[in-house]
Amino acid sequence: MSKSKKVWILALAAMAAALFLIVYQMLVVKEIPGYRHRPGPAEEIFKSLGTVTVFVGAGGFSWLWFKKQRKAPQWIIRRVGALLHRVHQPLGWLALGLVAFHGGYFLITDIQNRDIYSGIAAFLILLAIAGYGFFIKRIRNKWMRLVHRSLGIAWVPALFIHAGGSAVMATFLTIMVGVLMWFFGKIKAKQAG
Repeated sequence: MSKSKKVWILALAAMAAALFLIVYQMLVVKEIPGYRHRPGPAEEIFKSLGTVTVFVGAGGFSWLWFKKQRKAPQWIIRRVGALLHRVHQPLGWLALGLVAFHGGYFLITDIQNRDIYSGIAAFLILLAIAGYGFFIKRIRNKWMRLVHRSLGIAWVPALFIHAGGSAVMATFLTIMVGVLMWFFGKIKAKQAG
């Protein structure tokens, strides 16, 4: 297994590009005077795809919390952990596909919206997450999982800026699942020791 840290290069490039786009959106891009977006008939559907993507990503990230609880005494935790393990990869591909439809629609219909930049930034990070997830088992490197996980965490601030409330809610729910898993881990440790 390789220990080369070169696997970080593309991840850092994706995060730097995302950061550049977000800073550019905040400091340079201004609302166009007189611009009024006229929503199309399918706009609510495509907005909903973006919201669903945030929760799908949160579900995929929740696998991390259950990873250490595979031998928990509570059968429900073992079952949910096994389910999340089984659907982790499909959830990632689903999130990528949903966000491609969401972003594609708004790139075509509402290109003058300043939120396009933070959306592209979040998409770049998600694309990097998917790429590293795809290559985790193909490239034997000690750092691949950490890069994949770090990109997942880096996706959150981009989502906060782009999606707002739904990203906050999804992050809150994911953290609550993590706290519950930590709590059950403590109970397991007390019972064992």
